[in-house]
Amino acid sequence: MTPPSMWQIVLILVIVLLLFGGKKIPELAKGLGSGIKNFKKAVKEDDENTTSKEEISQVGEASQIKQTQATESTTQNKADSQKQEA
Repeated sequence: MTPPSMWQIVLILVIVLLLFGGKKIPELAKGLGSGIKNFKKAVKEDDENTTSKEEISQVGEASQIKQTQATESTTQNKADSQKQEA
């Protein structure tokens, strides 16, 4: 399928102008522009939220590692204490 030629694009624009009128087209363009702006804003916010969730996950994993290390250290200290008592 070949792309539309210049005269076909002009014909489409004339038909759109006839259907919607000169006053309605700027309103449609404004609505389309604000829709695109809102979409981009939502995508950006979603990316920021995803990053925050990843950071929270990493912090949670680090916390679990520290907790595991502390538990192992406590267990080792108890074992050493029991050996010294015996």
